[in-house]
Amino acid sequence: MNPAHRLLAVGLALAAAASHADTWPSKPLTFVVPTAPAGSTDIMARLVADPLQRALGQPVVVDNKPGASGNIGAEFVARAAPDGYTLLLQYSGYHVGNPSLYPNLRWSPTKDFVPVAMVMRAPHVVAVSGKLPVTSMKELIEYGKKKEGGLFYASSGNGSIQHIAGELLSRQTKQPATHVPYKGSGPAINDLVAGNVDIFITTPPSVIGHFAGGRIKPLAYTGSKRHASMPNVPTSAEAGLPGYEVESWFAVFAPAKTSPEVVNKLSAEIKKIVESEAFRKKVDEQGAFATYMDPATLGRFVDQELAAWSKVIKGADIKPE
Repeated sequence: MNPAHRLLAVGLALAAAASHADTWPSKPLTFVVPTAPAGSTDIMARLVADPLQRALGQPVVVDNKPGASGNIGAEFVARAAPDGYTLLLQYSGYHVGNPSLYPNLRWSPTKDFVPVAMVMRAPHVVAVSGKLPVTSMKELIEYGKKKEGGLFYASSGNGSIQHIAGELLSRQTKQPATHVPYKGSGPAINDLVAGNVDIFITTPPSVIGHFAGGRIKPLAYTGSKRHASMPNVPTSAEAGLPGYEVESWFAVFAPAKTSPEVVNKLSAEIKKIVESEAFRKKVDEQGAFATYMDPATLGRFVDQELAAWSKVIKGADIKPE
């Protein structure tokens, strides 16, 4: 190809990309959620989808694809057309934990995705079934020592941050506990309420609605300070677990090679949503924090998190089972 033809080809490609960005979106968008309905990831997807579809003038459909510790949903989006219409509303446990847990992972958090925007950060809450005769971490530990078979803790899947948090809690308290993985927070919560498992360490949005009725009891909040939505729930340090701080985040990603123009347009709209008073209030009510990060900042943050969680997982010798 001679220089003149090469310049023409580049010009046509740039024109096509600009044209796509100008017309996007011209059809419905899909937020793929790699967990079952009713969990924090699902709740967050719907909180973003509703105002986003009003802003874009196109429907935003939430499509739950649970299973394989988030790998089914993540791989689906990784293989989707990079046209800005199929997006991943991702949970950090899967995005930065799975690469250290699954040696044959069929998707890469950095090679197969482009960051769009962070929407929420959330410390966890150590929640127990309302059927347990305990009201504090101290009582839970004593109860576990006496309970036949020991304690059982739930997670939304092998390798999730909930799984890691449960393992770290077991090690810190020197209280053996059995891990019970589920395909998302929704099924785990159902069994927690029923008393089939004892503990679920998760982000507040999926469980906070059960606190008032006593079906689930919060024993500790894993942030550095108490949250205004749960003023009576002590921090981990206050509950006797100094240094036990666990936080998840939720963010939007698009398939790799999605045009920067589309990514930036989408991120700008999400920024308006996340920084709106209505959204912040809803997230605050859920015991979490509305937090926006632009694509470049989120990309750097993901790199840092991959390194940090790799160290935690290897240090605790956590396996996907």
